[in-house]
Amino acid sequence: MKIGKIFSVLLCAFFIATACQTAYYAAWEKLGKEKRHLLRDNVEKAQSEQKEATEQFKDALTRMKELYGFHGGELEEVYNKIKADYEESEEQAASVRERINNVQQIAADLFKEWEGEIQQISDPALREKSRRSLQGSRQNYARLEKAMKRAEASMTPVLKRHQDQVLYLKHNLNAQAIGSLKQEVGAIEVDVKKLVQEMEKSIREADLFLKSFEG
Repeated sequence: MKIGKIFSVLLCAFFIATACQTAYYAAWEKLGKEKRHLLRDNVEKAQSEQKEATEQFKDALTRMKELYGFHGGELEEVYNKIKADYEESEEQAASVRERINNVQQIAADLFKEWEGEIQQISDPALREKSRRSLQGSRQNYARLEKAMKRAEASMTPVLKRHQDQVLYLKHNLNAQAIGSLKQEVGAIEVDVKKLVQEMEKSIREADLFLKSFEG
């Protein structure tokens, strides 16, 4: 009985989500935008948000290195700045994750719709041409999605290390703690460098996809 109830709740949630997605597309279609336009828009926004996130992580690292050059002054101020940078980095990362999820959802819905509409083409030559076009777009998108997911994953170790620093400082707010954390900056710098590389790859893949994708 319990399993049946859980299944019913999940099924209900699925239909609600599906209905919301259908309404979302219907609303945009009234404004003249179809799924291919929405995919382009979201890929472009993903690019922009990845660039912003990259700059935020780089800036946070720079400020961290500056703050750990601490020589007297207000320790509470050091903690507050490190904490504020972490919170802003987390917000940027959340925006990137959400946008990537949007891109994945729209791409999946677009390709499903495209595949169904191919079956409605009566001319064999046009049907085959459309099928090849779909296959090419799927391959290009697969490369983009892989790059985006790698970029998304690269944020996690940086955020974890940053969070560790914030929590450690919160409970050990003294000059000795600042000195201990200086040693961790090198590891964070390595992670940020990898993050920047993955973000740049993802941004380049987005450029290639947008150039190849007619929308």
